[in-house]
Amino acid sequence: MLWTSTDAAQATGGRATTDWQATGVSIDTRTLQPGELFVALKDVRDGHDFVAAALAAGAAAALVSRIPEGVSDSAPLLIVPDVLTALEALGKAARARTKAKVVGVTGSVGKTSTKEMLRAILSGQGRTHAAEASYNNHWGVPLTLARMPADTDFAVIEIGMNHPGEIAPLARLAQLDVAMVTTVAAAHLEAFDSIEGIAHEKAAIFDGLKPGGTAIFNADLPTTPILRAKAVAVGAMPVGFGQSNDADWRLLDARIHDEATVCRATRRGEPLLYKVSTPGRHFALNALGALAVAEALGADPMIAAHDLGRWVPPAGRGQRERITLDIVEETFFDLIDDAFNANPASMAAALDVLIAAKPTDGIGRVGGGRRIAVLGDMLELGPEETALHQAIAQHPGLSAVHLIHCVGPRMRELHAALPRGQRGDWVETAQELAPRARNLVDAGDILLIKGSKGSKVSLVVDALRKMGQAAAPKEGTT
Repeated sequence: MLWTSTDAAQATGGRATTDWQATGVSIDTRTLQPGELFVALKDVRDGHDFVAAALAAGAAAALVSRIPEGVSDSAPLLIVPDVLTALEALGKAARARTKAKVVGVTGSVGKTSTKEMLRAILSGQGRTHAAEASYNNHWGVPLTLARMPADTDFAVIEIGMNHPGEIAPLARLAQLDVAMVTTVAAAHLEAFDSIEGIAHEKAAIFDGLKPGGTAIFNADLPTTPILRAKAVAVGAMPVGFGQSNDADWRLLDARIHDEATVCRATRRGEPLLYKVSTPGRHFALNALGALAVAEALGADPMIAAHDLGRWVPPAGRGQRERITLDIVEETFFDLIDDAFNANPASMAAALDVLIAAKPTDGIGRVGGGRRIAVLGDMLELGPEETALHQAIAQHPGLSAVHLIHCVGPRMRELHAALPRGQRGDWVETAQELAPRARNLVDAGDILLIKGSKGSKVSLVVDALRKMGQAAAPKEGTT
């Protein structure tokens, strides 16, 4: 049992209407499993409206601030003054009752991928807990903590933000042994005056470190001094990773292949070899930081480097797959699905992967395989958004991309800045481009789909997948 009515009432100060035991915690009736505690949060919809459905679906109990209409006062409930506050209290209590080593991960790019890397490399050395999805906000962090079993050895908590002041309270709630900043880049600039402002907010994750904790950060950034100074100010052990000469964990070389990135690095001067089962220098750097985290948590870094090979990118975050068009003729194209989010830094990293990829010649109508990009709007960039979209046209090596299709009003700026021969279609919405997916690709091509979630370029991903039957996954992919 994860929670009993007695434990949950004691943690939250609430009143249980009856005795119950819960095996998990859920905030969504669509994914709720029998035996879980349903938390009636109020967001776009009021969770109290779904309590009856949750109980009918087998929920052990519901965490509520009032008895919902249509629900008996004898139903299994935990009644509290405020549901979100109670969820935070559950998270705090779950953290207090475990001896787990906990790491918090934040950054403008790579939070979820790094969280999943850490899950892969820690799970071989102890019971590891991490959110299944990108639960990194004011309800996602306490939910992840509240779901943590008492016998957890390692926990990985992803922490994000949209506005100033969000990270520190979540980090303090998690009581971190280690905190990691993957990078600082132009993201959420609508809410910040500068990159330096974003760096200060990201560095606030170090406020959640327990005494003697370790602060791990990207050592290659213009804002690295801000991160390092914050680590020192809170009394943490500062550890830098990157390509800089003064990085504690230093990447010397990353050889990008079609299906993997093979890396040579040093760990405080000692040689280190590791492999990431997907192409991308940005993945190689975050993996190096993840290995530094593993050591700081007390895990064996050599075993961690070996287990790193089990990680593959989550869906929509650089996952590469082969779509078979004709099984008999063995024709196919390769799809790089990076449609979950985008900002200038992650856009540049995704384009580098596409540029380094090798199309397949001689199997399509065109004859030579092409590199093609479908790029959606990058959102929340503030007053510099026009210039930041135009700047993509100056990306080093972009001439290797044969055709670039642009989606959204902001990406119209890039479309106009591209050389005429590289300009593909421009459309206002992804809904306009998705039905034309068959016209975007030929056998042998490699397509990158990249954009902020709000641009909905994932619709183009879905349409491309429907063009054929996915063959067996390439080694190192799913």
